[in-house]
Amino acid sequence: MKALVLEDVRRFEIREVAVPVPKANEVLVQVKAVGICGTDLHIFQGLANYNRDQRGQPIALRQHPQVLGHEFCGTVEVAGRDVKKCKPGDSVVVDQVLNCWSQGRTSMCEYCLSGDSHQCEFQQELGITGIPGGFVEYVAVTETNIVVLPPQLPADKAAITEPLGCVLHASSRMENAQNRYTFEGRRRIRYILIMGAGPSGLLFIQYLRKIKRFDGEILVADVRQSKLELVRKLGATPLHARKVDLITEVRRRTNGEGVHYLIEATGSGEVFDWIPSVIRRQATILIYGAGHSGRDIGVLTPFQVMENILVTSAGASGGFEKDGTPVTYLRSIEYIRDGQVDAESLISHRYSELSDLQKAFTEDFQQDNYIKGMLVRG
Repeated sequence: MKALVLEDVRRFEIREVAVPVPKANEVLVQVKAVGICGTDLHIFQGLANYNRDQRGQPIALRQHPQVLGHEFCGTVEVAGRDVKKCKPGDSVVVDQVLNCWSQGRTSMCEYCLSGDSHQCEFQQELGITGIPGGFVEYVAVTETNIVVLPPQLPADKAAITEPLGCVLHASSRMENAQNRYTFEGRRRIRYILIMGAGPSGLLFIQYLRKIKRFDGEILVADVRQSKLELVRKLGATPLHARKVDLITEVRRRTNGEGVHYLIEATGSGEVFDWIPSVIRRQATILIYGAGHSGRDIGVLTPFQVMENILVTSAGASGGFEKDGTPVTYLRSIEYIRDGQVDAESLISHRYSELSDLQKAFTEDFQQDNYIKGMLVRG
């Protein structure tokens, strides 16, 4: 079978590799759709490497090339003899995190026991930590990492399950924190600012409007006009960061109060220089974007003085069903199936061949109309 292999920083190659043989507790999945995530882009560009040795040091791509792609779904080709959850022909989405459940550990770590499986002490991740992901034709996956999809849910929409799961998990962490301002109670959240209108920012809008039923002001800042037009369609107020003075505009739209809840979804370190100017004291800040390079730790001093609550999040944890099925994935699928989240609106670029993805990583993501790329196979 063919695999798109990252041989080195910014260098993909198509390789012929063996089709994996599933074990008794595994299924062989024919990949039908796989999304391109910002994490994939960071690894491709050499800005991140999560494949580590026993001392925690990154293993160079030249030493261990990687197959990326962790947002994927497909069709069961073969089911191992012990598999009960699915059968050949079933459409499934894959939870990329190999945790205590999927590794068959008799004694689960405290994170898996508490529902934070993405923080598993022994976790590995398909397409991220050196284990092959979805940029191939077939993947062998343990049964516990498989979630059977409802009938008639298209593969491209189903592949949004993982990124939506990350947004659901992040929102749960925020809502369970000891916040001064909340969605219910005496001190209501009335003003929200989302930094970044990428796929995650757009999913946060839909979560807040369609699932949380938040009816206050949602401001969204970005620099790409096409994304900001979609922001308005999804029910939020777009702010072009290069055409308006964001501090002045946010202050004006919040009647001088500042925002009660800010979601940082850009991964840009520069935004921390002026975030203190648009938030209220003791406001909640969700740090969702990754990267934030180029800034000294001193930028956190204003947040300390203002006693802000900083919430961080990564992954799509959320506990398990009795058979090990990840609960957050089930919620994501339900919201996409029922139309509460418009997955289609996030997909701006579609590709039909692995060989097309080199262009996606080097050129297309820089286009003004790029939101999310998706490899979709018939």
